[in-house]
Amino acid sequence: MTFLALDIGNTRLKWAQYDAPRPDAKLLHHGAEFLEHIDRLAEGPWSNMQTPTHVLGCVVAGDAIKRRVQDQMEWWDVAPQWVVASESEAGLRNGYDHPARLGADRWVAMIGAYHRMLGQGPAKPMVVVMVGTAVTVEAVDASGKFLGGFILPGHGIMLRALESGTAGLHVPTGEVREFPTNTSDALTSGGTYAIAGAVECMVQHVRAHCGAEPKCIMTGGAGWKMAPSMTRPFELVDNLIFDGLLQMAKDRFPA
Repeated sequence: MTFLALDIGNTRLKWAQYDAPRPDAKLLHHGAEFLEHIDRLAEGPWSNMQTPTHVLGCVVAGDAIKRRVQDQMEWWDVAPQWVVASESEAGLRNGYDHPARLGADRWVAMIGAYHRMLGQGPAKPMVVVMVGTAVTVEAVDASGKFLGGFILPGHGIMLRALESGTAGLHVPTGEVREFPTNTSDALTSGGTYAIAGAVECMVQHVRAHCGAEPKCIMTGGAGWKMAPSMTRPFELVDNLIFDGLLQMAKDRFPA
């Protein structure tokens, strides 16, 4: 029995194959592909993988991309399941006004973060940050209830918006500086500190609401870029969505 976890974001598809659908499973294969190249997965990186018994995926890229990925799995004769946020799953409760409208990636990442926190000690509130094409900043209380979250543009979207709306700002990406003295550094620093400020605001909200200091967890392809500029300690986790998918798979695909 093998389990394939799929994380299909706005830019890349990431996959990880495990020897079982449970959190302590052994990792067998993993990789990533830009969305424009996913039509060659079956003949390329997936051609040497063992046929998975179960597939669970998280998709934010849209139905057209999902269909292209499913086409690459036809020769496996396995029906993938795709995550849709619900009122509750894997110990987390969804406080969104319309639970199913919460992004699947946000839901799965919070499930992964919550169980990671529980495995490290007593339950406490959390702030969960994903830094990718977009940035999400989520609040979860100690009982596992998702309280709400922010969505804001990632670095690339911020820079493109400024370039398209402001004359003379077509400049290379700069460095993060406390006091930028050139336009490249000013743009990069502005985007970085905008994200850091949103996170700090959520930390303060959670502290006031829950009466306790939250545990802060960060993930996403650009998380390492943000980590040095955060105002408080964060645990940086590479594959939080895979952690969440494994937690969900344990209940969806019991042995």
